[in-house]
Amino acid sequence: MVKNKLGIEIPDKYALEYGVFEGQFKKRHSYKKASGMVKSVQPSDSKLLSSIGKAIEKTGLKDGMTISFHHHFREGDFVMNMVLDEIAKRGIKNLSLASSSIANIHEPLIEHIKNGVITNITSSGLRDKLGAAISNGLMENPVIIRSHGGRARAVESGEIHIDVAFLGAPTSDEYGNANGSHGKAPCGSLGYAKVDAEFADNVVIITDTLVPYPNTPISIPQNHVDYVVVVDSIGNPDGIAKGATRYTKNPKELLIAKNACKVITASPYFKDGFSFQSGSGGSALAVARFLEEEMVKNNIKASFALGGLTQHLCDMMEKGLIEKIIDTQSFDTGAISSMKNNSNHYEISASFYANPGNKGAAVNNLDIVVLSALEIDTNFNVNVMTGSDGVIRGASGGHCDTAAGSKLSIILSPLIRGRIPTVVDRVNTVITPGESVDVLVTEVGIAINPLRKDLIEAFKNLSVPQYSIEELKEMAYSVAGVPDPIEYEDKIVALIEYRDGSIIDVVRKVKN
Repeated sequence: MVKNKLGIEIPDKYALEYGVFEGQFKKRHSYKKASGMVKSVQPSDSKLLSSIGKAIEKTGLKDGMTISFHHHFREGDFVMNMVLDEIAKRGIKNLSLASSSIANIHEPLIEHIKNGVITNITSSGLRDKLGAAISNGLMENPVIIRSHGGRARAVESGEIHIDVAFLGAPTSDEYGNANGSHGKAPCGSLGYAKVDAEFADNVVIITDTLVPYPNTPISIPQNHVDYVVVVDSIGNPDGIAKGATRYTKNPKELLIAKNACKVITASPYFKDGFSFQSGSGGSALAVARFLEEEMVKNNIKASFALGGLTQHLCDMMEKGLIEKIIDTQSFDTGAISSMKNNSNHYEISASFYANPGNKGAAVNNLDIVVLSALEIDTNFNVNVMTGSDGVIRGASGGHCDTAAGSKLSIILSPLIRGRIPTVVDRVNTVITPGESVDVLVTEVGIAINPLRKDLIEAFKNLSVPQYSIEELKEMAYSVAGVPDPIEYEDKIVALIEYRDGSIIDVVRKVKN
């Protein structure tokens, strides 16, 4: 065993293959970009194929290859299940699945794993029954969990080599020019698919809306696309985006949001031209609402908002409070509509967004990011991957990417969730290291990372109770009790890569 910087033991074979986490900026990258195969298309050639089955045949997919999908359709996705069913019918086995993330709707993947169609997975997240099955030892080989930026880096550097990318697109023309903002099932940005399209050997666009050439705006260009397949439906729009975002009415979430807003406005970064990212959870959305009020009151405008986008942030841009939006994923119909109609709403790739190995990711220019946590420990390490039972049920996403890149990273969390402490001695699984986390905000008060002496000084007159993180932990334990330790077996079911490619943690099989 090799211990990484956090004192977590990593088995020798994984430490040798990936390296172990040594610090958020310890590892610098220098690599030649990978390149996919290019096959010329003559004027008389057609890219349009009659079925997914034909696409599988044309790409030459065979045992042992790597396939990829994107997750912009979220719980409305039909594409991955359709494609895997067709692959299974052809008896193709031992494939590696390199999807940008995996949702509850992909539960049929369990049977494809049992039948040997899929034997390796890398993804940002695993949820529901699939996450539970993998936590209980479903797969022989451990899943590799990568952040959004880490996945983009791995694809771009060639660590992940995609043989065939099957990319759902709400609209496409016969030559493969595709976008996500139009069609019957729009999803907005295709930021994760952009990376796959650029670096995969074979790219298959799967759409349910074929439009005349040239299809604009162009998210995925024709020169990255080999084949186009038209199907009846690529997804359920209700699962892709569930209408306009609604605000929380939960008093605890609102109090957390108000405390977070006070932290932001008292920080040295709340000034004209600041930049920020906030998520789609109840407290995070409420932060944006309270922040809007403070921006109006103080005549402050943001230069840009980043990341997964919600309607509220787009409305703030329409009101002139945010100059530009750069979007790698659209979370609701309002954000999708904004990208379609507002020229200041820009679509970006996952590499542009958060790749720590490229020539400059957008997260590096973030002033403030607001994030959530399943758990946070007394060293400020954050878990968004495994539940209190040790079972995989979340996603790395852009959590560690934005925390590392921003000047002020704020974690929102109730002190107790479902009678279980969220502030603990040691989190089950580290996704974001404590050195990247600046302030924890709860309903009872905040804790500032002792590493940020500048923030301690800046917040000395803040009208929010301040505690050490140890004190917050003791408060949680006094109410909910000390959590019983989770029992694990030796088998490793998942490797957690930090965004730089090193191993920051491992997930072991839960003991039955």
